Amino acid sequence: MESLTRIVRVATADAVDIKQLADVAARTFPLACPPSMAAENIASFVDTNLSADRFAEYLADPGRAIFIAAQDGRIIGYAMLVRDHDKAELSKIYLLPDYHGTGTASALMDRALATAQAWALRSVWLGVNQKNQRAQRFYTKSGFTVSGTRTFQVGASQENDFVMTRLLD
Repeated sequence: MESLTRIVRVATADAVDIKQLADVAARTFPLACPPSMAAENIASFVDTNLSADRFAEYLADPGRAIFIAAQDGRIIGYAMLVRDHDKAELSKIYLLPDYHGTGTASALMDRALATAQAWALRSVWLGVNQKNQRAQRFYTKSGFTVSGTRTFQVGASQENDFVMTRLLD
């Protein structure tokens, strides 16, 4: 698997990536959801928040940065950073399952954190489902700590998230 990270490119997304981005988002968002979540709630969230039209809006927003990980011209993962005054939300960071454990998620995280630092922000925060222990381990390894909780709406389901924060230099 290590050889995969050598040929994966991490870059800022642009308009030509929208359809691929939406496809990867639709395929990866369910991976972060608890197994008990109803498929119709996941589909509703994807339709509302992860469509090609929504990604076009996200890409046009100067307060957002979207990063992609690509291999052989295909998007295999992405991250989205949303600026809010002196902090940013790491709104999304997802990777196709075949690339878990390759270092690609760390490369996306590094790019997002470097961008937040370039924006001269004080911290980055994110929400992670309380049942998603794999993601929590990754975020802890990336320097985030639990700083609170929140609820997160996925279709008709209200989920419980941890809020995790990382202070920047």
